Amino acid sequence: MCFGRCARCVGFKLLILALLSIVANILLYFPNGETRFASEHHLGKYVECLHGILGGGFLVLIPAAVFIGLHNDDCCGCFGHKDCGKSCAMLSSVLAAFVGILGSGYCIIISALGLSHGPYCFTHLQRNWIYPFTESSGGYLFEYNKWSECQEPQNIVQWNVTLFSILLVLGGIEFILCFIQIINGILGGLCGLCCSHEEV
Repeated sequence: MCFGRCARCVGFKLLILALLSIVANILLYFPNGETRFASEHHLGKYVECLHGILGGGFLVLIPAAVFIGLHNDDCCGCFGHKDCGKSCAMLSSVLAAFVGILGSGYCIIISALGLSHGPYCFTHLQRNWIYPFTESSGGYLFEYNKWSECQEPQNIVQWNVTLFSILLVLGGIEFILCFIQIINGILGGLCGLCCSHEEV
């Protein structure tokens, strides 16, 4: 079934994207590869939301596993019609895709907020741990000369901007793929039901 092959293709892509999201989120916890900032609780509030691990990661792994499993075409069917079972499987993949949309949407929202809010860092002006760019509403992203305000962790602005941007893009691609599978699942389910009715 071409719809099943399409779902499997989407599933494998989601699997890779979910694993990349988990890695990117883990890296956010260790600026410059250092663990002391996490242990001292000097991480930004959006870093600790687990949006890449839970949202773009595990909640996307669920539909990925469901989509990859659809290629087996081993549904038992109903009332002796195997196609009916395949149709039900395709329609059930729509529910899994909604889970993926929720997870990727969460990843997108938190990543966007993290980029807009800016990093939590020690500044030379305040001599304290603060969010120096909160009032810029993301404008700091284009004011590179202000990035040096963050003294510790070193290069934290670049670190956060890079990883939050990666998570934003990964979440966006996951969202699109899950939306594609919703359409694919509905079409596959309806076409399968039509075929099984014609056979009757």
